[in-house]
Amino acid sequence: MNNSYRTILIIGLMASLFFMPFLGKVHLFDWDEINFAEISREMVLLNEYFRIFVNFEPFWQKPPLYFWMQVAAMKTFGIGEYAARFPNAVCGVVTLILLYLIGKRHRNHRFGLLWAGAYFGSILPHLYFRSGIIDPWFNLFIFLGLYLLMRSRWVKEGLDGSELDRSPWTWLIWGGLILGLGILTKGPVAYLLVGLSAGVYWILKRFRFYINPLEVVVYTIAASIVTLSWYGIETWKHGNWFVVEFNRYQAHLFTMPSAGHKGFPGYHIVVLLFGCFPASIFAIRSLGRIREENVLFADFIRWMKILFWVVLILFSIVESKIVHYSSMCYFPLTFLAAYSIEQFIEGRFRFAGWMKSLLIGIGALFVLFPLALTY
Repeated sequence: MNNSYRTILIIGLMASLFFMPFLGKVHLFDWDEINFAEISREMVLLNEYFRIFVNFEPFWQKPPLYFWMQVAAMKTFGIGEYAARFPNAVCGVVTLILLYLIGKRHRNHRFGLLWAGAYFGSILPHLYFRSGIIDPWFNLFIFLGLYLLMRSRWVKEGLDGSELDRSPWTWLIWGGLILGLGILTKGPVAYLLVGLSAGVYWILKRFRFYINPLEVVVYTIAASIVTLSWYGIETWKHGNWFVVEFNRYQAHLFTMPSAGHKGFPGYHIVVLLFGCFPASIFAIRSLGRIREENVLFADFIRWMKILFWVVLILFSIVESKIVHYSSMCYFPLTFLAAYSIEQFIEGRFRFAGWMKSLLIGIGALFVLFPLALTY
């Protein structure tokens, strides 16, 4: 077999082995897990798949794409914990394969494995693929929407290195369509994160227009086509109540703690440091200035740093502090971790004492906590 196909098969089988078995052996325990599973259950009971209900009352906090995935799983496996979590297990398999392929495409086989391995081997990124919350698919759609926007630019500027690559317009349109799926999964914050990242990149490029207005319009129209397939029809059939209430809810989350979810300004820094252990320790080394000779890959690093800081700063400002709000950071964080590990292997980075101390110290806490809990 071709080496790439063999690697994809191994990654897919390993991810399936870790993510799919025993999903139904633990009760739904998170507030979101319970709510989302109940919404999907009521879709099945009511045979109503276009509108969203919880406790058989209209629900305006989330759009329906993730619930459709859960409904498909419930139709296949029956209503229960396993079906509620199965879509994210599939997302885990897809995510690890895509990270390998993107890393291999723009670096090499080893970097693809390091990136997929850093994501797979970190605590919260791994755990979320065994959950029933929306964020794994939401984050994947946002990341792919941004990545294809980046790739469109690389092809347009001749950085991609492949004469057989598709037109930049192809990547741009596909990026918009996939970003539209993100908006249909959890809302327009998907477009906000991509827009803020693109804006910061524009500022760092000293206001040079790397993307022209027509490309922005095409990208936005592509995202809107997918989004309006539900938002538009819902508004046409039932009025603007969903859009109005949904926007009020988003504003409430931004300005006031929701459902008692309060926290301090550095909340998400702590969450990422401990929750993405051990990748978070390696990623710290690559957050500083890096001298990378490959122009395209240096640009990739710049985009990933921008995405990381945009998400971290934005959700540190948001008053509601919920663990998975910063989960979009998992993609750039594990990318930077993989880059650090690669540089350690090649002898370009020094494995500093502070890294050893953090790895041993935080690792010891993860060993001692379950022992103490058991005692």
